[in-house]
Amino acid sequence: MKYRTIGTDPAHRREVSVLALGAMLFGSRTDEKTSYALLDRYVEAGGTFIDTSDNYAFWEDGGQGGQSEELLGRWRRSRGVGDEIVIATKLGARPLAPGTGYLDNPEGLSAKVIRESAERSRERLGVDRLDLLYAHIDDATVPQRESVEAFAELVAEGTVGLLGVSNQAVWRVERARAIAAAAGLPGYEVLQYEHSYLRPRFDIPGGLFPDGSLGAVGPETLSYLRAEPGLTLVAYSPLLKGAYVRPDRLPADYDHPGTPPRLAALREVARETGASVNQVVLAWQLGGDLPVVPLAGASSPAQLDENLAAVELELTAGQRARLDGAH
Repeated sequence: MKYRTIGTDPAHRREVSVLALGAMLFGSRTDEKTSYALLDRYVEAGGTFIDTSDNYAFWEDGGQGGQSEELLGRWRRSRGVGDEIVIATKLGARPLAPGTGYLDNPEGLSAKVIRESAERSRERLGVDRLDLLYAHIDDATVPQRESVEAFAELVAEGTVGLLGVSNQAVWRVERARAIAAAAGLPGYEVLQYEHSYLRPRFDIPGGLFPDGSLGAVGPETLSYLRAEPGLTLVAYSPLLKGAYVRPDRLPADYDHPGTPPRLAALREVARETGASVNQVVLAWQLGGDLPVVPLAGASSPAQLDENLAAVELELTAGQRARLDGAH
């Protein structure tokens, strides 16, 4: 395993494994025995960075979520896990009532919600401090200053370490960070967005983004990360939910003329290296010039082992140039 540091403040920054494990379906679709086996194998391989959310996985049973955090809490207690494992969680997108969702009835990012939701996450996880807490989705109904100050209060109290943000327009992220900086408060340092080797179309409206996608990494996000070296990108859905090996799973926003040449380059490099296509995708992210931490889930030990092996795959400069140059 390899490691990198997230965060800049010496009091809160953490060294984490370069490959994060997504626990979204642990405790729901992925049963407890399998979830424990995957967590144990990940830690055995040197993994130290686990990702969840307070709303995972509400859609599995029509509830409000919490199953993933609860399972991780049980696993931590059963294994005696301490501060050596960094667990990141999120708030803001938990449905306020069973049978609803984050589009029609999200908890949001008010000061009250941030404090109460963070406390519930700590209880479910069985921790005194949340290592990394994200704003899961944006909340235009609450002044950004209120959210910024509420997150900063938790850091000051010692119940939260690092702050992160997901699925927000880059200008909103920068505005929140500017508010924090002007007030001398901690701000978002980790950005979690969809990012993979294939590039999506950004003009297709969605539930969260009526003007087109803001939840996937595009040129604006990349240029922002280059200008702010203290930020880290955590890339969710790096393997596009299996679409690299199951083309029928390719999301509609990736179905465009730019996809076939990139797939051809990817398969060519996979043949050269003897690695799987998924491993090349992860290695491409891991070895790039921007600090990217792929966040990959797994439903079986075989899938997890395949992902873990990508950490040791080194692409040559020529291979990387071919991958980057495919359009």
